[in-house]
Amino acid sequence: MDWQIEASEVRYISGNNHVGVINAFPEQKVLYRSDTKAPLAVVSKRFQVVQPGEILEFYRDLTACNGFELETAGVLRQGRKFWALARTGQSTTLKGRDKVDGYLLLATACDGTLATTAQFTSVRVVCNNTLQIALGQANGAIKVPHRSAFDPEAVKRQLGITVSSWDGFVARMKALVDRPVDPDSAEGLLRRVLTYQGPDTKATVVNEQAVATVRALYEGGGQGAQMASSRGSAWGLLNSVTEYIDHHRRARSNDHRRDAAWFGQGAQIKQRAWDEAMKLVA
Repeated sequence: MDWQIEASEVRYISGNNHVGVINAFPEQKVLYRSDTKAPLAVVSKRFQVVQPGEILEFYRDLTACNGFELETAGVLRQGRKFWALARTGQSTTLKGRDKVDGYLLLATACDGTLATTAQFTSVRVVCNNTLQIALGQANGAIKVPHRSAFDPEAVKRQLGITVSSWDGFVARMKALVDRPVDPDSAEGLLRRVLTYQGPDTKATVVNEQAVATVRALYEGGGQGAQMASSRGSAWGLLNSVTEYIDHHRRARSNDHRRDAAWFGQGAQIKQRAWDEAMKLVA
């Protein structure tokens, strides 16, 4: 994060074989890294740039004023997205040794694809799986769109309201631990969750390869799958899906996999798995 986002007017060359007049397109600007000069995005001239240093200081300030501890930070997609994980200090241990810690996932994108976001999440220690913490009817995310001027104080005020959700989340996790799942029910849940849109139709198609992989994780191959909290339980089934998304799902790189698991299609699959698991304990 030790670089600046620079901006330059979009220019193009008109003429044959790219030999001709250099023209400006003032409605758009190119964002690029100050260190490598690598391009990051083309955005409108109204786009509000927030510098990496400002973001990191905001993360540090935000976590300190809530008594959280900033643990790690980094970039995704060559610097297009910034993220940090802050430990909230909240933690629980399920059925003996299965520890789950509460975190705040902070993220923003320099290219407008992701609003500045503060999202409560949990990390299961044994496998480093992440799971978004659902807050009742809300999804637990505070978002500041890039159309708005970045107002750190507004985010801090919103964030203070949501910390109390941890106890409810723990109660749901414990209910999943106590809910046995027979093989047919497990198979049905996976086939409802692990789907994709067919190429030629709008119908959803079951991802058979993913179902087989997740089933193998659930049946003992996954990290922590043999723990008392996981064996044959809805909690174990949920974690087999999150482990697949976070660590095994096919992706161009680990960087792309993490991006999808936190903010993209992987996050949506994890949310579907959570929703289906909640139906088992309703």
